[in-house]
Amino acid sequence: MSVGLKKSPSNGCENLLTSDELQAKINEVRRLIGPLPEKLSIYCSDASISRYLWARAWNVKKATKMLKDSLKWRLAYKPEEIRWEDVAHEAETGKIYRSNSIDKHGRTVLVMRPSRQNSKSTKGQIKYLVYCMENAVLNLPPGQEQMVWLIDFEGFNLSNISVKVTRETAHVLQDHYPERLGVAILYNPPKFFEPFFTVVKPFLEPKTYNKVKFVYADDNNSKKIMEDLFDMDQLESAFGGNNNRGFDINEYAERMREDDKRMFSFWTRGNPPSATPEPALISASLDSINLESDSDASVNEKTNVSPSNQVEQEVVSSGEDILATDVSKNAT
Repeated sequence: MSVGLKKSPSNGCENLLTSDELQAKINEVRRLIGPLPEKLSIYCSDASISRYLWARAWNVKKATKMLKDSLKWRLAYKPEEIRWEDVAHEAETGKIYRSNSIDKHGRTVLVMRPSRQNSKSTKGQIKYLVYCMENAVLNLPPGQEQMVWLIDFEGFNLSNISVKVTRETAHVLQDHYPERLGVAILYNPPKFFEPFFTVVKPFLEPKTYNKVKFVYADDNNSKKIMEDLFDMDQLESAFGGNNNRGFDINEYAERMREDDKRMFSFWTRGNPPSATPEPALISASLDSINLESDSDASVNEKTNVSPSNQVEQEVVSSGEDILATDVSKNAT
């Protein structure tokens, strides 16, 4: 596969198209999108477009619509312009950070510890998550498009579940970072989390659900999963590895400041910033794309997209009811 996602055991990406067929679809998406300002043009690399195609089962119209929505989001949110000083207060407890090490497939590893949440601001939490995602992508090696999430459930309880944050997180990750997840390790999740995840499961695409691995420290099969994915000498001891360094906010801040410099260089290609095109003109250009000329565009995309906000609300609410019941049973 000359372009597109790099195949790894966990992402399940198979060469369903020949290189020529995939390139033709990429070219068609790029034609439908049309001319773009520099940063958005940089974002629309062949590898990036192929991720949107993969997320929409190679349907050009649907992939173009998804990409167009992401471009509008990036134009308004400017994720590549978020800097460490903007989010440092959210990072203090180590609730999300990029690991010093990578997995055996060369993928960036994001460590997440939901019990260390230190903010009630949904806006602030999402901004920091976006910063971490952009940083993780920046540190991917050439040819690798996906990352690993290591989610540590130590100290996790019901108070760590937020419907609003969960919904917004799902929206941002699924709609604007398609096929970035290679595998998600849920490490030692408490029993009350499992019924909640069971409620959410039917709304996940099979390929997404297959990327989620429940791992327990006292389970031999789980140990093999970790050994197959990671160099145990580099893996943190909290996840069964031999690395006892842990998270140091001062050291991490220095790493992020250096990465911020690289981020600027990447998005400007080392050139001084040019005059910013008027957002209204760019938006008009994006809005001019005709996505409804093909009957496929109006088809309900349930199998390809995340659930609507209303359905997500119902799912999460149902999950919370199950959690409350489960906890009540355990208490008695």
